[in-house]
Amino acid sequence: MTNTKLIVSHAPFWHSGDSLFQQNLNFLIALVPAALFGIFKFGAPALGVLTLATSSAMLWEVIMAIISKQKIAIADMESAVIGLLFGMMVPATMPWWVVITGTFVAVVLGKYVFGGIGGNPFHPTLVGIAILMMSWPAFLDFDTAYVSYQFDFTALAPLAALKSQGTSVLSSFSTYDLLMGNEVGGIGSTFGLGIIIGGIYLILRGYTRWEIVVAFIAGILITATLFYVLHPDTYAPPLFHLFSGYTLLGAFFLAVENSSSPVHRIPMLVYGFLGGFMIILVRNIGIYPDGTILSILLINLINPLIDVIKPKALGKGVSHA
Repeated sequence: MTNTKLIVSHAPFWHSGDSLFQQNLNFLIALVPAALFGIFKFGAPALGVLTLATSSAMLWEVIMAIISKQKIAIADMESAVIGLLFGMMVPATMPWWVVITGTFVAVVLGKYVFGGIGGNPFHPTLVGIAILMMSWPAFLDFDTAYVSYQFDFTALAPLAALKSQGTSVLSSFSTYDLLMGNEVGGIGSTFGLGIIIGGIYLILRGYTRWEIVVAFIAGILITATLFYVLHPDTYAPPLFHLFSGYTLLGAFFLAVENSSSPVHRIPMLVYGFLGGFMIILVRNIGIYPDGTILSILLINLINPLIDVIKPKALGKGVSHA
């Protein structure tokens, strides 16, 4: 026998042909409609927040690469997506130092602490937003943030109004209004139609798995419908939940992040449905008006357990199969 040394590199062993840059560039393109709408509605401050969030996230990426003596991978645009998503989830009046702190937490604690690209068990943007929610919740109070703005629609955050005033506020928000962004909220999270267009674009390009999106939306609609049918005077109808808050952004852009979501089909369906299910539980019986951030972080946490679920092979365990 010859003395042959076999060397095998680590997975993945198959490549689709796309690069991280191409993937993240398409995510940025998909986010453009909702981001532009936010700039149009909230003005120059919104542009400032989006620009600062994106640029500071990329700067933290460079700083951490230098400190950890790693190759600077800013060109793959991963940090740009993290930063832009962060900016789209906060109000246009967010102070500059809070934006920089949030992107620091997202990039450093949400990504680099776990080893960088592909190692993060949670969506980095959600880590940054969640820390801000716990530390300075007043800065994410959309009703207070836009008190000096003049809008031609009901200037209330629908989920917060529902939590504080009950179902009497539902008449102020039609499905059309919610879909077209006639609500106050994060810079890029209010324009439901734009988010849907961007999300469908990613699905058609193959960068987002439809299984997670469909299961996530199904979890929202089915759970909200059950609550609404049982107590219509207490809980909001399912479409109100679907088109308000961070729901659509969560379905199309947050829950589908590659490193923190399943890779097998059945686990994807379970993962997505649990996310939608828990959002409605938090909104209807929890203390937080939205619940999208905490719910997706939770399914990120249990993702490794969900991803081992596999249906038994046909005939397995049957004698003489």
